[in-house]
Amino acid sequence: MDIKTQVIEIAKKAKKVSAALGKVNSEEKNSVLLRMAEALVERRDFLIAENAKDLDGAVRTGLPPAMMDRLTLNEPAIEGMAAGLREVAALPDPVGKITSMWRRPNGLLVGRMRIPLGVIGIIYESRPNVTADAAALCLKSGNAVILRGGSEAIHSNLAIARILQDVLKKSALPEAALQVIPVTDRAAVYELLQLEEYIDLIIPRGGEELIRAVVSQSRIPVIKHYKGVCHIFVDAGADLDMAAAICMNAKVQRPGVCNAMETLLVHADTADVFLPVIAEKFRHAGVTLKGCPKARAILPNIEKATEDDWYREYLDLVLAVRVVPDLDAAIVHIEQYGSLHTESIITQDYTRAQRFLNEVNSSTVLVNASTRFSDGFELGLGAEIGISTTKLHAYGPMGLEELTTTKFIIYGNGQVRT
Repeated sequence: MDIKTQVIEIAKKAKKVSAALGKVNSEEKNSVLLRMAEALVERRDFLIAENAKDLDGAVRTGLPPAMMDRLTLNEPAIEGMAAGLREVAALPDPVGKITSMWRRPNGLLVGRMRIPLGVIGIIYESRPNVTADAAALCLKSGNAVILRGGSEAIHSNLAIARILQDVLKKSALPEAALQVIPVTDRAAVYELLQLEEYIDLIIPRGGEELIRAVVSQSRIPVIKHYKGVCHIFVDAGADLDMAAAICMNAKVQRPGVCNAMETLLVHADTADVFLPVIAEKFRHAGVTLKGCPKARAILPNIEKATEDDWYREYLDLVLAVRVVPDLDAAIVHIEQYGSLHTESIITQDYTRAQRFLNEVNSSTVLVNASTRFSDGFELGLGAEIGISTTKLHAYGPMGLEELTTTKFIIYGNGQVRT
């Protein structure tokens, strides 16, 4: 069977079972998710062994450290996948939820009910945990899912999928509700993106190059974010110990992810005190700093930031630093260079905090907290299907509700239109 035929067959099966999947009750879906979590943990040795094949290949091809980190499946990572499945099982089921109801003057009772989107295609790189996360969220929200991971994680993705599908075979849920495209040829992605008659939504997860390629080729609506150029603004009068702890966490804890801080903005009134302290902490953590002229006047040993640096998503231990005169300048900088992902202000001033929340237009905006919290799991959504920086149909981290839409439901007692 050629690649095109293979992908079409997978999509047809998903479309065929999607209607039935939307009718499965919450108890059965939750039971399946809990059994999937148990199965992942029970078969962790198999998963680690399959993942080792991918890691060996990644070493040979020189995969960057940040990508290696995302690719690795160890016992904590497997426990994390299982925890994500359990948390999704514990969440309220959005399918069938009535979001609003109102009475019209003619007596019609009009409401809106949440329903699944149908069939969702997920295209992703280097993150085998996405296989479990996406399966959990799609199954709980009543959607069939087609997964296409990167070639660098093929053994890991197929191993996870095999375990989850073994559970599906013993349940009331249709087995074709979860399918993986088993080939690494990029032609499979192109063929998938043409199948608008079978697939309702595409969600790419990976680098900017992958996402732009998907958007340019897809005939299906795409939920996307191109990159995460995340900012922290340290305000005048901020608690500098708090600011240092937050900045270190946002940059250093896991620099290769999209919610890591990439640009630090510091109010001119606090820069002389704060920058030497935070620069020393960053130095010990191996972070390379690139600064504007005012930052370099305070920290003469750091590199010069170019115009391109303000747009960069480093995904590494590199940070751009800019001294700004006030909150207005910080907001202007974020508007010009940001990617609508995540921004945070560190401040003790309530009015400025509220201005930052109201005027910064990114999908997640925080006060006195790390950008690393821009994550579906951390925000209580369960496992995250992705982050959207486009406002249609979702904005920010996407959980269960973002994988549904609403239809109108109307109760009448004989009304006719005049």
